[in-house]
Amino acid sequence: MPKAYWVSVYRTIADPEKLAAYNKLAAPAVKAGGGRTVVRGGRVAAYDAGIAERTVLVEFDSFEQAVAARESAAYQEALAALSDGVERDFRIVEGID
Repeated sequence: MPKAYWVSVYRTIADPEKLAAYNKLAAPAVKAGGGRTVVRGGRVAAYDAGIAERTVLVEFDSFEQAVAARESAAYQEALAALSDGVERDFRIVEGID
């Protein structure tokens, strides 16, 4: 079964305090949902239309697990704390088996 990944690329961070509040809630929600953070921030080399902002990559054992973690009450609470603090591109993608 192929793994799945949350890919978050932040376009702008308007409110670092909201991002910090989100991070505090999101980390345990991701872990409880079976996610493993592979990339969080760090160096970025952006090409083509890429933006050299914060990038986060979280690995899950399956696509269904990744979707369920995103829809969980704990992660929804984290999203509420983040609200309009950032503009990001968030997607769930299935890996190659």
